[in-house]
Amino acid sequence: MSTPSKRACDACHRRKVRCNSRQPCGNCSQAGLSCTYDAIPQKKGPKGSRAKVISELREVQKKSSDIRRTQNGSSGYQSPPGSPTYAPTPGLLTPDLIDACTRFFFTSMYPTMPILDREQVQSMVESMGHCIEAYGLIAALCAFMLIQPGIASHLQSSMEEAPESITNPKMGAALMEEVGRVRKGYDYIENPTVPTIITSFFLFGSCFGLNKHNAAWFHLREATALAQILGMQDENMYLFGSHVVNARNRRLFWLLFVTERAYALQKHRPLTLHATINLPTIDQDSPTSITGFIHLVNLYRPFDDTFIGLWNKSRADCSTFWLAQLQQQLTEALPPHLDTTESQAADLRTSQQWLRTMVWQLSITNGFLSSRSPDSSMTFHFPIEIAQDLVGVTTKLSKQSMEVHGIGLIEKVFDVACTLIDVMACVPSPPTNRPGPKDHLQQLFTLISTLRGGDSRYLPLILTKIRDTLPAIADQFPTAPIHRAAPGTMVGGSAFGPLGGINGLSGTNGFNGVSGAVMNGLNATAWQREGCIKQEPT
Repeated sequence: MSTPSKRACDACHRRKVRCNSRQPCGNCSQAGLSCTYDAIPQKKGPKGSRAKVISELREVQKKSSDIRRTQNGSSGYQSPPGSPTYAPTPGLLTPDLIDACTRFFFTSMYPTMPILDREQVQSMVESMGHCIEAYGLIAALCAFMLIQPGIASHLQSSMEEAPESITNPKMGAALMEEVGRVRKGYDYIENPTVPTIITSFFLFGSCFGLNKHNAAWFHLREATALAQILGMQDENMYLFGSHVVNARNRRLFWLLFVTERAYALQKHRPLTLHATINLPTIDQDSPTSITGFIHLVNLYRPFDDTFIGLWNKSRADCSTFWLAQLQQQLTEALPPHLDTTESQAADLRTSQQWLRTMVWQLSITNGFLSSRSPDSSMTFHFPIEIAQDLVGVTTKLSKQSMEVHGIGLIEKVFDVACTLIDVMACVPSPPTNRPGPKDHLQQLFTLISTLRGGDSRYLPLILTKIRDTLPAIADQFPTAPIHRAAPGTMVGGSAFGPLGGINGLSGTNGFNGVSGAVMNGLNATAWQREGCIKQEPT
């Protein structure tokens, strides 16, 4: 380091402190100031507050730096937090849009996601004008709702000016970009709150619905990390404060717990949250919803680090007895009659059969299946039984109760159907007068084709799999899906504000989130090659 002169630098001279005359000097390095020797030496003046002088110096240097950047046209300059660059876009979230999306959330989504209440949301809506955090949460909520296939019929009946087709992924994507921009206006990572966790969760759901799985994984991991920073995994956190708020926060933790496990199975991801706090208690205001939510948590609790480690092939300590026990636990997890809402029943019954399929896939991967096993869950025919059970429950459910769960539920049905196709190609079924595997497949195929979002994304995939795996019966499945107004064909009307004229997506291509049988590529040749089929003695 050089010493331009044997005198104090400009900052030390202004602060009236001893300077070591280096470049930069020790005082400037410690205070984070620019060290210069430009000032002409003058007589000493009266001493003042050194802390005040440092603040003044920083402010002057910052303004000078900003002026230089502006004059030089630097594209790397970003406005400081709270500046117009990070301010909400005026008129983007109209009152009609907010009202319609929040009502859809509480009508259809709340039983599965009981993490907000109406008074809380109303308070945030009222404070959006001066609170970026509140604005971000409401915008993320609206984005998540607009991406849900089931919102179309709801909005058509609730908006004063009904557009031709309401579901519009591009509207949701535009709001997601808005949330990402305004969140730069405050340090939500260093200073997280429960609303910032919920915002990240809604962004995850939006990305999942748009088939952006890298971004989805990022936002889900962001939500779980922020929850851990706040200590939501610690039971002691819920001992103090408002009982209502603590109950809501407890449900948020368990929702992240369930979501992380479902996504870990679908995309082979690791876990971060564990069952370290007590389950939610039954809410007197909505006992049915909370009962169904607790059932959902209990369905996913067995899928811990052990199972996910085996699923992701990071461990190998698996046994036939343990897998058979897990199958039995899943079978008994739900009572014959569910005291829940219909939409919760749709999610619970579908998730139960999907999880049984995942455990069966782990069984065959580890070579534990046998055609002579007394336990049907450890045989090659078990996916046929699962498909039969899934068809049995879905035929009793309304289409609307399934559509409110969006792409997530359709993907689970798709996984069950794909596993059934693999089994039909490899395992002969005895003739019977009762409905058989082909009948179950046709019903699952029809279900996928009629649910909103399933026809455009999953139907081409399952048709391709049927043609490639079961060519003998491929002509029995229609090649043209049942047509309806494409998701997001057009959203019009002044009620939607600046987003009202954005064109939607006519279909989603390049889906790469297929899990289960399709992803594993199960077929008879692979089974024999991996030694999965146990050779029975003659």
